[in-house]
Amino acid sequence: MSAAGGSAGRTRHCSGVLINQKEDPFYFMRTLYLFVTDTLSDWEPGNVLAELRSGRYLKDPALKYQVILCGRTLEPVTTMGGIRLVPEVLISDIRPVPDDVLILPGADTGLDPLQEPVMGTVSRLLDHGTVVGAICGATLGLANAGLLDNRPHTSNDPAVLKMFCPHYRGEDYYKNEPAVTGDNLITASGLAPVEFAYHVFRKLDVMTPAALEAWHGLFTTRKPEYFYALMESISAGRH
Repeated sequence: MSAAGGSAGRTRHCSGVLINQKEDPFYFMRTLYLFVTDTLSDWEPGNVLAELRSGRYLKDPALKYQVILCGRTLEPVTTMGGIRLVPEVLISDIRPVPDDVLILPGADTGLDPLQEPVMGTVSRLLDHGTVVGAICGATLGLANAGLLDNRPHTSNDPAVLKMFCPHYRGEDYYKNEPAVTGDNLITASGLAPVEFAYHVFRKLDVMTPAALEAWHGLFTTRKPEYFYALMESISAGRH
């Protein structure tokens, strides 16, 4: 299903197509827009997608998200792992409602001049207050567009940003951490997809604190006690 904007209680607009409540069973669901481009790093958004779409560990299953693929164009793309994806909407057509989120995975195309209009859309969404998550190579595109100059952020390494992003001026805001939340922008190293997801879940407030910490502990330590703590937190949070 495609739903690219509008406001609660009104018809949503998507790439010129009007969708009303009766025609769209996902009308009231929050939307996760996943930006897809050639060479997308398949593993980087995996935890975010799985948990937000399934809702299995969320404090209320009604908080789960529908996933919409968006692209610079509507042409098919091929991920680094060889998966062919077809964007459903243009990223430029996104008109988010509160609690929607845009995820920008890493790819080899982050500094491609063709992606400059994409950064313009990302800037608009950030100014709108939409939560945006960028990981690995996607942070390079943000840095080169000046979108990290005044926001706390991280990436793969500050030297990498300086080397490959000539317009980057955000050194004073760089944090040497796996993932960083700066207002409504979340950035992460490509080696930290779990921490990236943790920050996204915390920002969206979709898990109880106990479930969030147990989830993070399970995926970072792989110790069984965190699994049982996660199951207990889910059971307690839904009663």
